[in-house]
Amino acid sequence: MNDQSGFPPCFSFWEIREFLTGIDLAVVGSGIVGLTTAIFYKRRHPHKTVVVLERGFLPSGASTKNAGFACFGSASELLADLQHTSEEEVIRLLLDRWNGLLELRKLLGDSAIDFTPCGGYELFLENNSSLFEPSFELGTRLNRELEGTFNNGPIYSIQNDASVRFGFQKVDNIILNKYEGSVDTGKMMNALIRLAQKEGVRILNGMDVRGFEESGKHISVFGSQGLLLKAEQIHVATNGFAKLLFPNLDVAPARAQVLISTPVADLKLSGTFHLEEGYYYFRNVGNRILLGGGRNLDVDSETTTELNITARIQNKLDDLLREVIAPNERVSIEHRWAGVMGIGKDKRPIVERLSDRLSCSVKMGGMGVALGTAIGKRSAEMLSR
Repeated sequence: MNDQSGFPPCFSFWEIREFLTGIDLAVVGSGIVGLTTAIFYKRRHPHKTVVVLERGFLPSGASTKNAGFACFGSASELLADLQHTSEEEVIRLLLDRWNGLLELRKLLGDSAIDFTPCGGYELFLENNSSLFEPSFELGTRLNRELEGTFNNGPIYSIQNDASVRFGFQKVDNIILNKYEGSVDTGKMMNALIRLAQKEGVRILNGMDVRGFEESGKHISVFGSQGLLLKAEQIHVATNGFAKLLFPNLDVAPARAQVLISTPVADLKLSGTFHLEEGYYYFRNVGNRILLGGGRNLDVDSETTTELNITARIQNKLDDLLREVIAPNERVSIEHRWAGVMGIGKDKRPIVERLSDRLSCSVKMGGMGVALGTAIGKRSAEMLSR
């Protein structure tokens, strides 16, 4: 399939023939889900041509901008999920995330992503027993329900002594999820890109996809300058940006703002940490403090694909850093940034065919590191049927 009709004059004969036609599968989005979909599909079909389309020079949403949490369920976040879904579904999602982390580690190896099994600590601030008590009760139930699923004892336990060890203030209680950890986001994505290229997947950057048109023989991809590409199948893995292409899908953008400090001498902090139903999260990156969250302060304004930061949320992050996380340290901020997640009315990812030649895997619910590899594998299986 090398039909060159319809392409704009900004593309040459050679570009169209070698890069933009004769494609079996084109994946839109070069984040975790997009790259793993391409990798697993190429492994199933080594003789097919697989291309990944990315609008930026790096993935534009969350995959290269996330905080590097290998997490799958802080107790209060799971408790909040119970307001919208059953406990059976909460457990299923928890296990999907855990198994997804195992898939990621298996695919790339722990050293390539700098995986550290440091545990995930959830902080409950002073006078917040109304959140701590039901969260701990839920954690206790999950320990019973999942006994035998994990190899090294219960998932959740109280670790209040960690508050003194890490130098926190205004913290009454801490629940540890002993199986959570951290990854180096940059190394992880670099490893995924290298693996995709090794498998024979072609990555095309600067491809800002705006729409699709199916014919009997292929599906065409259009951008701001007209026709971009023709393929047998298109799979969209743009997560938080999916609403721009599919307005009727239950997925919306959710901006996440983050900051990182300059190096802190003799930093006590070690591990990954959450508070307030997962709306805030922080960790050490070597001897730096990374802190993000605050979307709950202004949900409407944070339902956006704009990659900028706001004073209201950044000021709240600064306050948390100064008053709770590192009250006895002189901490300076080196950099601030934002990423975009994909969320919906529930936490279940959308992996489905939208037509004969068009499909998608979106709505990771802020758990793309945990879910992405397993969703990519599942997407490749769907595309192979």
